[in-house]
Amino acid sequence: MTKSSNQPVKRQGKLRRAVKFPRLSERLLGPALALRKWSIRAGLAALACLILLVGLYLYIRSQTLPASSVSQTSQMLDIHGNVIDTFHAGENRRSVALADIAHELIDATLAIEDRRFYDHSGFDLRGMARAVVVNVQGMSKLQGASTLTQQLARNLYLSHERTWERKLKEAAYTAQLEMSYSKDEILAMYLNQIYYGHGSYGVEAAAMMYFGKHASELSLAESAMLAGIPKGPKYYSPYMNMKNAKDRQYIILESMLEGGSITEEQAAAAYAEVLEFQPFGGTEQEGFAPYFRDYIRSVAVDKLGFDEKLLNEGGITIYTTLDQEVQAAAEEAIKNGMPESSEQQAALVSIDPRTGYIKAMVGGRDYSKNQYNRVFASTRQPGSSFKPFLYLAAIRSGFMSPITRFKSEPTVFTYDEGRKTYKPSNYGDKYTGDYIDMRKAISGSDNIYAVNTIMTVGAEKVIETARTLGIDSKLTPVPALALGTSPVSPYEMASAYGTFANGGTRIEPVAILRIEDRKGNVLYEAKPKVHEAITPAEAYVMTSLLESVFDEGGTAHRVEATIKRPVAGKTGTTSTDAWLVGYTPELATAVWVGYDKDRMLTVAEAHRAAPIFANFMEDALDAVPPKMFTVPEGVVNVYIEQESGKLAAAGCAGTTRLESFLAGTEPTEVCGNADVGGAGDSGADGSGGAGKGRAGSEKQRSWWQDLKRWWTN
Repeated sequence: MTKSSNQPVKRQGKLRRAVKFPRLSERLLGPALALRKWSIRAGLAALACLILLVGLYLYIRSQTLPASSVSQTSQMLDIHGNVIDTFHAGENRRSVALADIAHELIDATLAIEDRRFYDHSGFDLRGMARAVVVNVQGMSKLQGASTLTQQLARNLYLSHERTWERKLKEAAYTAQLEMSYSKDEILAMYLNQIYYGHGSYGVEAAAMMYFGKHASELSLAESAMLAGIPKGPKYYSPYMNMKNAKDRQYIILESMLEGGSITEEQAAAAYAEVLEFQPFGGTEQEGFAPYFRDYIRSVAVDKLGFDEKLLNEGGITIYTTLDQEVQAAAEEAIKNGMPESSEQQAALVSIDPRTGYIKAMVGGRDYSKNQYNRVFASTRQPGSSFKPFLYLAAIRSGFMSPITRFKSEPTVFTYDEGRKTYKPSNYGDKYTGDYIDMRKAISGSDNIYAVNTIMTVGAEKVIETARTLGIDSKLTPVPALALGTSPVSPYEMASAYGTFANGGTRIEPVAILRIEDRKGNVLYEAKPKVHEAITPAEAYVMTSLLESVFDEGGTAHRVEATIKRPVAGKTGTTSTDAWLVGYTPELATAVWVGYDKDRMLTVAEAHRAAPIFANFMEDALDAVPPKMFTVPEGVVNVYIEQESGKLAAAGCAGTTRLESFLAGTEPTEVCGNADVGGAGDSGADGSGGAGKGRAGSEKQRSWWQDLKRWWTN
């Protein structure tokens, strides 16, 4: 029997649950599906952003920061570390380490510029939000939101134009700075490049300009004042508006108090402190040793080969030999030695003969009016100040000694194998009319004796000797050379005389000791040439002779009382030039006076060189005890009868004096009874005394009497 077809058919699977709210479900299904779709898209977008950010991070990290062209101020220092001058291309800038900046200045800067500097990574989102709120409330841009890192990126690599491109670059450079440097390094860079007004960049230059201090020496009050200036250098500079500067200082102190870096008492005391500012422009060095400053620049660029851009922008330090006190004495001596109304010029250069260090240099009376450095003028005739080279050649030749005699009278000399004649004359046409020796000729500057000497020795020998001592100027081999007719610079004269002062050893003059870059690396170090130009004995004999110039009857006797120490030297006078070149064991100095356009000198004008020399030497060596010239081996000091040049003994009727000779050239013939007194009381190697050996005294003067006179005058 078959089943009935009317029975129901059984369905496969589970029964579908009945929907209680069919219409509501239909409404939510669409949005739910859309939300799910957008969630997936958002997730993908976030992932893409993350990948983009990681890629951007890796890209930025792989890039190098652009080269910064921030210039650094270069310095020139004297031998004691005092600043002579600074060089900069319109920007006065000196970099210092963070450790060399007062912590008060660091705290003040962070308090007002970027309090959360050590907490953010270059972008301070909290600070940006705060700035937005403050600016919205004030309806203007009252507060900025740039971090120190952002400011540094902008100042180092970008302009200040307001474009989206610049802002994007700033963000990228900010991130790179944070990736490449530590926070301390970024802070140090910021403090060393920020502008503080009046051409000063960086805290060191600003501290020196405003307060005459290093950045490490600033007080809290000074630090708060400086930290406020970069906000608006013209508006907050104490030189421009003291009220604005004080108001800004108050805000900074309040910010430091709020941040907890100072107490309320410290803030109040700092605000009440009366600050001592440098005179505006007072740290500029244009007036101090300006001729020397120019000379250093020329040596660094022309002789040593340094790029002038490096000098102006490289932050190098040039250590020089100048002594500020000696330089001040030189400038004062010239100022006081020349009438203010006079147009006569002057030059002075002084060298330490023991080291070759140039200690002072004055190239003219007024640098602001004329920058020509007359110290190196090779157009001036040295006159009789050239004669020591002549007499040195004579002594070295063996043909002459200090007692060689010539007659002082008008004389016509024949030379060039009889084809030419030369008739010199003494100053004022004054002659002794008798025979004189070398000491008398030097002290009185007798021209007839000088020409007789060059005719005896030969002009070529004189030139050779001058070259040995450092005279490089052109010298013409004629009889007139003996009278200093060939122009020579004061620089050459001081250097050559320094060889006498240093016992015959010539040291090439030095002005630059070393040059360092901004990191302290030595770029150049002086190694002066040293050689024995003449023997110590030859140098001493010349020194002994040149001491007579300052004795009674000598051409420099007018200033003998001014100089209270052993000194040797020689005057020189022509119709247009007047000189005194001389030395002590510590300083060799050349002084020249005259006119730039070869104007004739009056008698009064010609006498101005000696007082300038004397006053300078005494002031420059005021703290140095007098020192006698050391008698070396190879010198014999004996008493002679000066009229005959014979050894003086008991019964010798003439005037006697102590004279110095190269060993073996002293006289052997005796005046008087040698058996009674011991002729000459001679002593080799200085045993006969180390005196100056002055002529013209009726009684023998010992070296001890000379010393007492120098000490008590």
